[in-house]
Amino acid sequence: VQLQASGGGLVQAGGSLNIFCTASGSIFSIDSMSWYRQGPGTEREMVATFTTGGSTKFGDSVKGRFTISKDNTKNTVVLRMNRLKPEDTAVYACNAIITSYDRTRLLTDRYWGQGTLVTVSS
Repeated sequence: VQLQASGGGLVQAGGSLNIFCTASGSIFSIDSMSWYRQGPGTEREMVATFTTGGSTKFGDSVKGRFTISKDNTKNTVVLRMNRLKPEDTAVYACNAIITSYDRTRLLTDRYWGQGTLVTVSS
């Protein structure tokens, strides 16, 4: 199983940016897909989570500005970031809990993708 993140870049404060995470491999089911971020001198924090049942959860710092959705046909989750602030600058990393085929059994594990850098200029 692999997670591929994309879509990061440079944006001005107040602008919008979408980042994507696609899961691939021998996937049986995806329980949840999440975005975490770590900015300069800060600890890693949960940004947004999308669970299989369709529920979502957001970190306090992004509530009302960010949304998360999932395209089930593509095993892709999209984080839509609006009204971006300089303090949103961080490396955003995708995380997922996935059940995959492992030879003759199913294996549930947590996976991390590589980060994608989002820079918000003031």
